[in-house]
Amino acid sequence: MEVSPICFRCGKDVETSLHAVKECEFASVVWDIAKSCFDKDGYEDSLQEDDDSFDKPLWTDLALVLAWAIWNDRNTEFHENTRRDPQLTVAFVLKNAGFQFPVLLSFIHYVVTLALIATLNALSLIPPSPPLKSTPLFTLGLVMSLCTGLANVSLKYNSVGFYQMAKIAVTPTIVLAEYLWYKKKVSFPKVVALTVVSIGVAIATVTDLQFNMLGAIVAMSWIIPSAISKILWSSLQQRENYTALALMWKTTPISLLCLLIMIPLLDPPGAFSYNWNFLNTSMILISGVFGFLLQWSAALALGATSAISHVVLGQFKTCVLLLGNYYIFSSNPGKTSICGAFVAIAGMSYYTYLNLKNEKLKSGKEHPQKDDKENKDNSDTLNREP
Repeated sequence: MEVSPICFRCGKDVETSLHAVKECEFASVVWDIAKSCFDKDGYEDSLQEDDDSFDKPLWTDLALVLAWAIWNDRNTEFHENTRRDPQLTVAFVLKNAGFQFPVLLSFIHYVVTLALIATLNALSLIPPSPPLKSTPLFTLGLVMSLCTGLANVSLKYNSVGFYQMAKIAVTPTIVLAEYLWYKKKVSFPKVVALTVVSIGVAIATVTDLQFNMLGAIVAMSWIIPSAISKILWSSLQQRENYTALALMWKTTPISLLCLLIMIPLLDPPGAFSYNWNFLNTSMILISGVFGFLLQWSAALALGATSAISHVVLGQFKTCVLLLGNYYIFSSNPGKTSICGAFVAIAGMSYYTYLNLKNEKLKSGKEHPQKDDKENKDNSDTLNREP
């Protein structure tokens, strides 16, 4: 069988090694995404760095890992007809060759969060906190540090597929925890809807499931704190009338203390020898600002919904991004992943319908009581009239 020398990915030029890892349209997209992280213009430039570069950010190693990842994606697409999203390729490289201190990264993010919240508090933009025992706040601060720190460690040691499987396991953990904690039961139709969502998300996102013992232990250790943190965020806002920023202001110092203890236990040595130049430090601090905004938006969503609904919302975002990349940017995750995303969205739609139906039933039960009281008052008034 004659094999065409033309690149099968872009269909434009002869597929040389350099074309495959740098000049092809797909490879160019990957390099463009990575430029902001590597601060380099490409593969050849990185290879031309002098020997002193090895004492700096190790650009050559980073470029080689990225080139290998692009070549690996090319082979996967050729043999399995499955194309990985360019951002996942860059994420894979960063996981293996970028900032290797995940708990320290979480600590820096929380320092940035505390600084921003302190500024808002100094400007009197955070409302006063209602009286509450310190135990729930300490518990929330502890589990937040655990779920954030362990999530970053899990991303370091696990494949993206295994990490996604761990995230899916948060849903049944929340259901079980709320039943044990608040005796809250989930109806059978909702169980069916959540099962469909979990299966659909698994089909859509779990494409590179790889097992690592240490990674598996970290992932399993992350699931319970993640579930408890979502339950507490939702409960303290809805039952204790806390605002999202007030809770963050109270719990962030506790999380910082816990993360400080976790750094020597979970992070590798060498943080002080990292190249803390202006660009790298700026990028880490900027990621901390985005981390603050992400935590704030998640807290607002948990205060307005429930822990389970928040997980479903996050899974909906994942499916929309997958389908959006497919329809807008022609990224081909494979037919299986696309079908899984549609299955998950169907389950989410059914789950949303059940929630709206329950809300309607609750409001219907409250209104008749109010109407009966008003009718009784009107009847009493009429009976008093001469």
